[in-house]
Amino acid sequence: MKDLSEQIQYLCRRAKDSSRLLAELSPKTIDYGLMAIGEELLSKKAEILGANEKDVENAKKASLSPALIDRLYLGEKRFGDLLKALEDIVYLPSPLGEVIEEWKRPNGLLIKKIRVPIGLIGIIYESRPNVTVDSSALCLKSGNAVILRGGKEAFNTNCALVDSIHAGLRKAQIVEDAVLLVPTTDRQSIPILCSQQGLIDLLIPRGGKNLIETVVNHAKIPVIKHSQGICHVYVHGAASFEKALSIVLNAKCQRPAVCNAMETLLIDEKIAPDFLPLVVNELQKRGVEVRGDQNCLNIMGDRLILADEEDWSTEYLDLILSIKIVKNLQEAIDHIRKHGSNHSDAIVTEDSSAAEAFLHKVDSAAVYWNASTRFTDGFEFGFGAEIGISTDKIHARGPMGLKELTTYKYIVYGNGQIRT
Repeated sequence: MKDLSEQIQYLCRRAKDSSRLLAELSPKTIDYGLMAIGEELLSKKAEILGANEKDVENAKKASLSPALIDRLYLGEKRFGDLLKALEDIVYLPSPLGEVIEEWKRPNGLLIKKIRVPIGLIGIIYESRPNVTVDSSALCLKSGNAVILRGGKEAFNTNCALVDSIHAGLRKAQIVEDAVLLVPTTDRQSIPILCSQQGLIDLLIPRGGKNLIETVVNHAKIPVIKHSQGICHVYVHGAASFEKALSIVLNAKCQRPAVCNAMETLLIDEKIAPDFLPLVVNELQKRGVEVRGDQNCLNIMGDRLILADEEDWSTEYLDLILSIKIVKNLQEAIDHIRKHGSNHSDAIVTEDSSAAEAFLHKVDSAAVYWNASTRFTDGFEFGFGAEIGISTDKIHARGPMGLKELTTYKYIVYGNGQIRT
């Protein structure tokens, strides 16, 4: 345990030192480094995908769920998406040095509030290997060093990806220690990382409830939580069935193992007798296990499984959906307030007043009217990529892009002023 603690502290010191060097580089130099990383990733594509195939095979042997294996799988298309996200980040404007505000005081002092890097960011995440590249690129672009602790399921893939990132940094003559991977899957590495006060400036955990709780309970440094996504779609009494069906199927089935997928469907009792059979038919055609409250079973019979109280607060990350029939808009909002995770929630309706009430009363990071929750994503929001989706209520909420990875400082220009 002592050896592991010393090893991680040594890594953090190296990364912290590199963060100071990185902060001195020009945006042009960092962009060149990101382009070099992209070239190295492409040249090592076969090796990276081979490492990923090994991880996927190990996951299958460990009997992980198909949804979790889907999160882990990279493949040709997702590898291409990974490179495209990296390219998009290169062409985004750098946030560093941006003057957020400036003003002049009566005594002649000129005060500027400018964006600066946070320093060293620790990312603790599970399964999805694209997070390794997205997080590294966003941290570098915003002038931050990063220390990565990925899930054991993707360990081989993450090692191969970080090797390519280091090769790109070497090519651009940027300090390699700006991106470091914790070289172990030992669970004790997480609480050790959480205790690196004075070295790591910010922790960002991305994963399930157990991971988030572990980080929060052990953290001695600031944490921005990227917690579970218990996302809802509420089909209002004035909804277009065509829109509602399309949105529901996309929110649940397009990629069920991600945090912005719908986990609970709420249906207004006025339309439930007509809409519920329609939506259940389409969901079950796509292999979704549907659980419903007693009102749903009264309509659908034994085609549904009776949902219990735990279902309403469960992030399935799988082709499982709970459905509840609600009396009205307020009951839908009350249900979301009680069981939701403040991630992403949607209303489908042609009634603008009902939509506006929902948008203003539901206190989630992203709230939608007539659109799928699957759009809560840094790429879809135009951020190039994302470090994750914050469910906290601080400066960073929802998809976190470059600006959310900066802090600010005040620069004050004087001409001999003293305080009296």
